[in-house]
Amino acid sequence: MRNVIRLDSWTADDIDRVFSLADSYRSGSGPAVSGAAVMFFPPSSLRTRVSFERGTALMGLQTIVFPSETLDKPEELEDVARYLESWADVLVVRHPDIAVLDGLADANAVPVVNAMTDINHPCEVLSDLYALRQRRDPRPLRYLFVGADGNIARAWQEAARVLSLDLVQCCPARLATPGARVVDDLEAAVTQADVILTDGQGVNAEALAPFQVTAELLDTAPAGVQFNPCPPFRRGGEVSADAIKHEAFVGHNFKAALLPVQQAVMAFSMGLG
Repeated sequence: MRNVIRLDSWTADDIDRVFSLADSYRSGSGPAVSGAAVMFFPPSSLRTRVSFERGTALMGLQTIVFPSETLDKPEELEDVARYLESWADVLVVRHPDIAVLDGLADANAVPVVNAMTDINHPCEVLSDLYALRQRRDPRPLRYLFVGADGNIARAWQEAARVLSLDLVQCCPARLATPGARVVDDLEAAVTQADVILTDGQGVNAEALAPFQVTAELLDTAPAGVQFNPCPPFRRGGEVSADAIKHEAFVGHNFKAALLPVQQAVMAFSMGLG
């Protein structure tokens, strides 16, 4: 049994095992499982929830879904996990507070998979890396994250530490993720990037306005650059409308990888593969 809460607790070999499992699920030969996956999702979840629910159905797991706030009632999380242990084989949890996931995992009763917190979003980044892997080896590539500190920025930092990725963050220094390599010259940074990533601007929209990724900027990037903004992205915000039409944009196609990766993560957490 393995919890999937932070990639910092993983090794490169763990990620390779998940990607190998994802290959199997992508080809229709992944391990079949009987049992149940209990999930906690807010109503706004779209891509993550669909891919997890569809993935469990294809694996043979029954899906039981609760709203995230179910975990906010006055009950010890250890007790929640201990009771669910009788019926659940894996818990998939999207909750803003990562301490809730830690509390469930501390019971050592049912494996816990992080479907997004305010601190990180490991499955999202794993799926992007897996999508990259279908085209070329992701490890020697140069990654540029354009945006402020947040759960996507931190998840990419986690992956970079595990896989020793060359990752640079581009934003005003005061908005950077602690410990990140930071630059503030977007035009120069784009010319050195093989993969360009973004996240929503949120409350920092004014400060990040000069850091919008445009088609004109993408034209200056190295040949074969892949532009992968994290959804939901906003045209006119962190990206321009013409950047989404640029040949470098891979966002929609990349997210197809969510399905086999979510399946692989659950199988990995349950000790399969």
